[in-house]
Amino acid sequence: MLQAPRRTRSLAALASLLLTLGLVTACGSGKAASPAATGSAGGAFPVTIAHKFGATTIKAEPKRIVTVGLTDQDAVLALGKVPVGTTEWFGGFSGAIGPWAKDRLHGAPLPTVLKDTGTGPQVEKIAALRPDLILAVYGGLTKKQYQTLSKFAPVVAQPKQYNDFGVPWEVQTKTIGQALGKVGEADKLVSGVEQRFTQIRDDNPEFKGKTAVTATPYEGYFVYGSQDPRSRNLASLGFTLPADLDKLIGDKFGASISKERTDLLDQQVVVWSVSNVAKDAPKLHADKLYADLNVVKQGREIAVGEDTPYGIAYSFVTVLSLPYLLDRLVPQLKAAVDGDPATKVEQPAN
Repeated sequence: MLQAPRRTRSLAALASLLLTLGLVTACGSGKAASPAATGSAGGAFPVTIAHKFGATTIKAEPKRIVTVGLTDQDAVLALGKVPVGTTEWFGGFSGAIGPWAKDRLHGAPLPTVLKDTGTGPQVEKIAALRPDLILAVYGGLTKKQYQTLSKFAPVVAQPKQYNDFGVPWEVQTKTIGQALGKVGEADKLVSGVEQRFTQIRDDNPEFKGKTAVTATPYEGYFVYGSQDPRSRNLASLGFTLPADLDKLIGDKFGASISKERTDLLDQQVVVWSVSNVAKDAPKLHADKLYADLNVVKQGREIAVGEDTPYGIAYSFVTVLSLPYLLDRLVPQLKAAVDGDPATKVEQPAN
């Protein structure tokens, strides 16, 4: 996992300020594989869930859930449970609960917020919460960290078929649904969001086949590969990622590119995750190599403020954050690809 500063997380699930290629293109162009699990039909317990470090059996319905996966709290909340502990990625939200998920608390106490300092989970604080289930699905646990946490409670780690911090939101939701004994509910949640993607593609046929890339100004230009949730979203909306994107990135969720490959950004739309929308565009355009690209000259750029709720939703990519994100991102994409360089890509009102 690219243990980068918070920006790369933002960058990637940045996969963690961290830190995230392409077996799956969620929703649109491909289907995420269903999580592997065994157990009684309907999610009854015990249930055994396979993951990167083996398999974990959950013997009974969990009551005290701690989420170590950076966005796992959303699936837990969507499934009607409130975790006792969450891990803050970014945003500084109370309880690490984004605005798209607050109504799922239903008056329950906010979870204790743990920190991801880049060195692994805060083990002692997690133990103090007396968890009966630890979820690290959208995560990058090492085997040692997994073994340590398993001393306190069953741990569901990231699935082995994806890069760390690369689990698709559908798989995340269904895996957590299995862990909570709510398989049917998880399937319905996923189906609802997938229908939203289908409706957007039907309403915006101009998206189909247009090339797109998402990037952030980190260590030069950092581009996200096809296994990163942000890139999957673009693909799910009908866009096509650059053909050589993953060749450059390898088995990570993203990578910084050399100046010689600035051309990779010259797509029919580029979505930037930036610290400050007003200030960062001029900084990007100060680089003549980038400013001379058609994507700039023809106004096909989108800037998303990474510390805004919208920007955080852009990086979160969960069953709850996606509807919030799509309300804001789709109008910007329509403006960027309408073929008229004079069309300004407006920022969302909130």
